[in-house]
Amino acid sequence: MLLSSFSTWRLFPISCFGGVKLRTVRIRKLPCAVFCASKVRGMAEMIEVKKESTSTTAAIAVSENHELPHSRAFLDARTGEDLLSAIRKAVEDEKLPLNVADGMEELYHNYRNAVLQSGVPKADEIILYNMALVLDRVFVDVKDSFEFSPHHKAIREPFDYYKFGQNYIRPLVDFRSSYVGNISVFGEMEEKLKQGDNVVLMSNHQSEADPAIIALLLESKHPYIAENIIYVAGDRVITDPLCKPFSMGRNLLCVYSKKHMNDDPELAEMKKRANTRSLKEMALLLRGGSKIIWIAPSGGRDRPDPVTKEWYPAPFDASSADNMRRLVEHAGVPGHIYPLAILCHDIMPPPLQVEKNIGEKRVISFHGTGISVKPEINFHEVAGALEDPEAKMVYTKALYDSVNQQYNVLNSAIHGKQGLDVSTPSVSLSQPWQQ
Repeated sequence: MLLSSFSTWRLFPISCFGGVKLRTVRIRKLPCAVFCASKVRGMAEMIEVKKESTSTTAAIAVSENHELPHSRAFLDARTGEDLLSAIRKAVEDEKLPLNVADGMEELYHNYRNAVLQSGVPKADEIILYNMALVLDRVFVDVKDSFEFSPHHKAIREPFDYYKFGQNYIRPLVDFRSSYVGNISVFGEMEEKLKQGDNVVLMSNHQSEADPAIIALLLESKHPYIAENIIYVAGDRVITDPLCKPFSMGRNLLCVYSKKHMNDDPELAEMKKRANTRSLKEMALLLRGGSKIIWIAPSGGRDRPDPVTKEWYPAPFDASSADNMRRLVEHAGVPGHIYPLAILCHDIMPPPLQVEKNIGEKRVISFHGTGISVKPEINFHEVAGALEDPEAKMVYTKALYDSVNQQYNVLNSAIHGKQGLDVSTPSVSLSQPWQQ
């Protein structure tokens, strides 16, 4: 039965309005209330919130009457056409730039098609609920742009941007053909974090949805890791209007990618100074211990081979990998570096070519995904007897080769449709949400 096939994710999204009092009396007593997506109109009342305590994060600007900024035009919508009409009206009223409005419309249509493709029950209600929130958050940020600090902490209240991002991506994941490699190693990581050690995940990077995919595949067994990973993020995900609301729900260390450092030569020095500040923030975080940091040493997302059209992890930059290793080793607390592979490009693939301009086309699909990790790779065991630059090249190659090997296993399981049978002695696949 189709419904049981999708039992791995909640039919209706968990409320994003955690830690606040809701004006709708019938759900006020439920701090983790589950909302029926058909009640989208009621979200206008839900979003008018009062701060429950003085500890409410200052990262969200709350107006003088304690209301979270929002747009009734989107939250009052009863149909998809209402959402599209609200976008067009905002353009007519000169409250929304045309290029952003076009992106919002495109996002709505592509997301709708992908969720309908999934066959999930009550797809129309889920689409309306999720897209009303997305468009509202984008619109609000266009009016009053949120500025990210070098170290951004996920905003969880009065609006829970983390749950918001999870709820949005969840219906795009085919959990029946999604897998985790070596789930026991994630358990090992969590133990090290509890002991005060640092953990770094050296990973390939596939899409804007990577953080949500990692969290969704781990949340059933390792919610602490899912919610506490700090992502080294490029400037595009903190400046693109359609990306920013999702980035606000993640822990980030914000940097400028080497691939885009010289897009505008006049800004190159500013970007370098900003990266220096972010590196100092990272060093301070690592000195405190118990941090888990994700970084893509490739400096950007994977792309398919232009000839074969096959996807593979982009090569790792040896300098980036070595700089991260040195930061870990100089932190003054034990640190562990693990190779992580992720396969999720089908859900939200990047443009085929690296683009300079902000505002890329969002292609969205329903598909299986996967992540896999292997035991830590110790620099001194792999390359300790060598001198630089050979040492860092050998170590980076060891990390990349491990990621590539794990990626190939995930690829066979998902695209090759071999599932759990493709497990190897070094990559044991499982579906933790089924256990």
